[in-house]
Order: sequence, then structure tokens, then C-alpha cells
Amino acid sequence: MTAEADERDRPAANSCARTRSSGPFTVIEVSGEIDMATADFVIEHLDAATAVAEPDVLVDLRPVEFLDCSGLRVLCRAERRARERGGRLRIVSDGPRIDRLLRASGLSGRFPPLRALPAPSGCAD
Repeated sequence: MTAEADERDRPAANSCARTRSSGPFTVIEVSGEIDMATADFVIEHLDAATAVAEPDVLVDLRPVEFLDCSGLRVLCRAERRARERGGRLRIVSDGPRIDRLLRASGLSGRFPPLRALPAPSGCAD
């Protein structure tokens, strides 16, 4: 798939999420408040990113101000979809609020947060 085709297949950025490529990764930057009213905006991006074979998805939660169980539900669903297709989904978070939420929900083992986006090593520009 060409970079141009990849761009066309991505959902448009919305008030809560945008998708971009960073080397081998599909990065979904999530922002604002992710709750029952806004989770569908994020689902649109997660579904597109996990629809391919062997997806390598990074969900950047650093700009998120609030995340509730609706947000956790969509992350769990997307992580399962990625695994089923031979890939992975990881979260990027450097804030204590997300860490506390993951621990309280019992999901810290499933989503050990990366503190920063990994460098897209091994990619030629």
C-alpha cells in the first residue's frame, strides 16, 4: 500500500482523535475528554488502524484530560482486534491519572504504558 493510499484509508481527524504514521507505527493521538459521549470518535480511528494484518498501533493518551470506562472499553476492544490480526496495540501515557485508572481497573498488565513514542528505527527516509 502506498503512503497516499494509506492516507486515503484513514478516518478524518475529529475533536477527539487523529491518525498518522510514524515509521512502522500507526499513531492515534487521542485528546480531550473520552467518555460515553465521545468514545465513538476514537472507535472510528481504532477500527481503521486495527483492520489491517499485523497492525502496530500506538495510542497516544498524553493529551487526554479525562478517560472513563467507555474509553477503557474501546481500548480493550481495539487491543483484542490487533492481537487477533497478529499485531499489537500499546498506549503512550506519561501522566499519573492514566496509570491510576489502569491499576484500579486491573488493566495495567494489559496496557503497560510507554512514556514516549518510540523512535521509528530501521526506517529509511
